[in-house]
Amino acid sequence: MPIRVALCLQLDLRSLQSHLRRFCRAHFMEGTKVPPCKGPTTTDMENGAQPGAELGETVISEGAARIVFPNSNEVFYNPVQEFNRDLTCAVITEFARIQLLSKGIQIEVPGEEKFQKVIVNLAESEKESMEPCPRDQPQTATVGNICEEGLSVLEGLAASGLRSIRFAKEVPGLRAVIANDASARAVDLIRCNIQLNNVSHLVQPNLADARLLMYEHQRGSQRFDVIDLDPYGSPATFLDAAVQSVSEGGLLCVTCTDMAVMAGNSSETCYSKYGAMSIKSKACHEMALRIVLHSLDLRANCYQRYIVPLLSISADFYIRVFVRVYTGQAKVKASASKQGFVFQCVGCGSFHLQRLGKAVNNSGRVKFSAATGPPVGSECEHCGQRHQLGGPLWAEPIHDLDFVGQVLAAISRNPGRFRTSARIRGVLSMVTEELPDVPLYYTLDQLSSTIHCNTPSLLQLRSALLHAGYRVSLSHACKNAVKTDVPPSVLWDIMRCWEKENPVKRERLSETSPAFHILKVEPRGKASLELAEKRRQLQNKRKESSKEQGTDKLKAFPCKKLKQGTCLLGNECCYSHSPEEPLLRPESSPGSLP
Repeated sequence: MPIRVALCLQLDLRSLQSHLRRFCRAHFMEGTKVPPCKGPTTTDMENGAQPGAELGETVISEGAARIVFPNSNEVFYNPVQEFNRDLTCAVITEFARIQLLSKGIQIEVPGEEKFQKVIVNLAESEKESMEPCPRDQPQTATVGNICEEGLSVLEGLAASGLRSIRFAKEVPGLRAVIANDASARAVDLIRCNIQLNNVSHLVQPNLADARLLMYEHQRGSQRFDVIDLDPYGSPATFLDAAVQSVSEGGLLCVTCTDMAVMAGNSSETCYSKYGAMSIKSKACHEMALRIVLHSLDLRANCYQRYIVPLLSISADFYIRVFVRVYTGQAKVKASASKQGFVFQCVGCGSFHLQRLGKAVNNSGRVKFSAATGPPVGSECEHCGQRHQLGGPLWAEPIHDLDFVGQVLAAISRNPGRFRTSARIRGVLSMVTEELPDVPLYYTLDQLSSTIHCNTPSLLQLRSALLHAGYRVSLSHACKNAVKTDVPPSVLWDIMRCWEKENPVKRERLSETSPAFHILKVEPRGKASLELAEKRRQLQNKRKESSKEQGTDKLKAFPCKKLKQGTCLLGNECCYSHSPEEPLLRPESSPGSLP
């Protein structure tokens, strides 16, 4: 029976492959010109077909663009990454605003609110005239039009050309967009989609290996202002060419989807691709971002160039980094001090960062040298387990908060520009609140599971850290993450205090477990003293307050046993022993008639 099923599956695959080959020969023969996409007939539209779709094709609308691709090859379009493409359009728009403003050119984005300055003439108070501010009209770059001094954009792996077409139809201030792919069938599809969207004056399809194309544009005048790399998997093979072919201060946008490699599942593969050892950690998503930034900076340093991260995002199954690339020998010397190794305990998860280099400022002169270390011993001081060594990775801030704030403000002014605007605003708002100088993070479940206790709420842990005098923030990369500059010793001291309030069964803990070693130490330091003082101040307060409140309420009623002469409590009685007074109705008052 299994053999018969296997034969049937093999026959189905062969028939599918032959059908696919016939379809590709009919529609995407190499060297043939693809005709413009024709619209469906009236009968087709009644059956649900969209304009621009032929038989066996699908039309996808995203943003201001429409693309068509064959049903048999759905790999050309990934709907999950619409957030990625929307965010890229927003970032490139603000980058174009910055670059063109230095040339006296303003950009005009459809849907953005315009504000005009006015001057109030206080000298003529009776007229109270308001006049527009006199100024020279600057040059304006609009969407869909060629800007001679605008940006040149390269999409190295364009596939269907959707991203390039969206750039042409949604980002102002562009001079040219090259949609490149190494597949001849993909380039024919790109050409068809360009004609469908009427952007042939801005977008140019190109058939070439992305690395060779970028190597051909290494000279200053031929470099691209923006390079976008979104491969299927790792971008490692394209990074060397990318850092050379981007212009001075240009924007490099890189997507990585090989998260398993950078999350510690294959450390040796991560080293071969990115030059860093990945380790399994709760902070693996941010660690992956820092590994990619380290790899970019390392490759740029070979050509006396360095990177400045603008925005680094971990979302869904991929990571996305936006960096600017500059040239400068003096700045390159400081790159070693921007990298670091991470020592992480395999038992309790505590980590320490060790810089690769050291920069010392001596009377205005910066001296660079090797760093000293390590910051940990052979065993973890908290649980007695060994350490793992990961890195090197980028140890500096991974965002430019000023630039992120500018992108966030633009999205807020124009919330209807993208379908994922709400998510972009949420992610960027979280990014602006992150501690920029604190690499990596802990998670609530990691801390509580280590000592086998109940999980505190995020608010409780943040309050404890802030009350202890340390900074704390959340992270966009993980919903229950805690970024803080607190030393691990103080963090575990706070968790010991939490365990005192929510005790665990010590007899069930193994003597070799991290929980046993951590909890056998009594809480010490500021956190434990404050907890003890709080306990002392609140001791019996709840019981006394509830007792007093109950007594006060009962004193309003006369004692019935006193009337009968059987109450022996005297003044200690919870009921009133005072002479009875006429009770007043709530609606009556003294002197009023009944």
